[in-house]
Amino acid sequence: MVELTQSYHELEKCTKDILSVIKPTEDDRNKRLHAVREIVNSIYLVNGLGDAAVKPFGSFLSNLYAKSGDLDVSVELPNVFGFITSKEKKQDVLRELMITLRTKGVARDVNFIPTARVPVLQYVSNKFGISCDISINNYPGRIKSKVLYWISTMDERFGDMVLLVKEWAKAQNINDPKNGTLNSYSLCLLVLFHFQTCKPAILPPMKEIYDVNIAEGSGRFNENNLDWSCGENIANFRRQNIGQRNQSSLSHLLATFFEKFCDIGTYSSDHLISTYTGELKRIPHHLYWTARSYSLFVEDPFQRPENTARTVDMLELRRISRAFTRAKDMVFPDRHADRKELLSLLCTPEVRPELGVTTRGTAGRYTNPAMSPQQHGFAELMGYLTADPYRNGHDQRARGSTTGSRPIQNSGTPAAEAYQGQRQRGQYTSAQRANLAVGGRLPNGSKNSRSQANSNSIDGQNCQLM
Repeated sequence: MVELTQSYHELEKCTKDILSVIKPTEDDRNKRLHAVREIVNSIYLVNGLGDAAVKPFGSFLSNLYAKSGDLDVSVELPNVFGFITSKEKKQDVLRELMITLRTKGVARDVNFIPTARVPVLQYVSNKFGISCDISINNYPGRIKSKVLYWISTMDERFGDMVLLVKEWAKAQNINDPKNGTLNSYSLCLLVLFHFQTCKPAILPPMKEIYDVNIAEGSGRFNENNLDWSCGENIANFRRQNIGQRNQSSLSHLLATFFEKFCDIGTYSSDHLISTYTGELKRIPHHLYWTARSYSLFVEDPFQRPENTARTVDMLELRRISRAFTRAKDMVFPDRHADRKELLSLLCTPEVRPELGVTTRGTAGRYTNPAMSPQQHGFAELMGYLTADPYRNGHDQRARGSTTGSRPIQNSGTPAAEAYQGQRQRGQYTSAQRANLAVGGRLPNGSKNSRSQANSNSIDGQNCQLM
């Protein structure tokens, strides 16, 4: 690693400015909660789903979402005997829910993908402009999201870095698993790996926080035990590292992140990036591995030995490596890049106008945020979003409706508009269908519960989510 002795003043200023635009506000959080309530109210109208639970997961639950981020939701079907829900059953439920959402006028730009690895229903909320992805019994997605939330509480730089890296990856067109590049989960794990391998380490290996290997069809887990275990292990890590806190600035961490992965293509064929152990490991030589060929391997720490970067192909891996190299060359102090160059590198055309960088043919879709969710008691929000539903089996369901609006824009590019048209008409190639099977979403599993709620208010920790 290159020793850094010069200032990152301009880069530091740019990172703070970008975060001021892309970080969600309290209003953004509430819109997502209202979008969840829309799903809850729709579930009641589908035959046989009266006792289903509606649970958000993904970046919203882990508190690693940006203003423009979508909302992942798991509809969990009641199953007292613990049988695995078949893919056909999941497809049927999503199909019925799709009809209801359309009939009620809740959804637009609906895209149902029944043949994906994880069947998913995608749409945009008419009232709130939130892009929603609904899956069924997504137990692995929920446990991953919650552990990542605990990780995000250990150091605020982690959440900021995840947002900055996702924004940069979108600007460089390498955050698109449908076209052979990285999904958002893999990008998050790369940031986690960087924080694990800094000197001194900012975050520990995942096995030291919550050592679990989720199998397909696993039964429910006790969320109170998960919270206790994560809390205890995080406290132990902090005690062991008293006086050794890494003091690197966010700009320093971003620059060294680009440097660390600029040669990612040179070791990807025989090594895997493991956040479970916090190491770059040689791929084991046994039947499971030799039967598979990946251009890049980012190990899923929760579902070992699954590869979260399985959609990356060799051609796009070269482009990913070049994007890291260009970023590294530009952000190091001796490059003396100016503000406009840095912002053009690090943020998308939608964000640049908010920061004074004009981009022909695009319009900003963001507004300046007020206070961050952390300043509004996000921990309390997580408490009721992730409460154990089995402890409240006799609570009454909340009903009600909400109003609001938020416009959403297409990317504005002819290629993107054409592809969106293909999606809406169901015109996929076999390769597109295969790539859509992951689409940056957390892998699926099975989790069952009953739905509960406490009252009709959405702001008082009582939305019908559990």
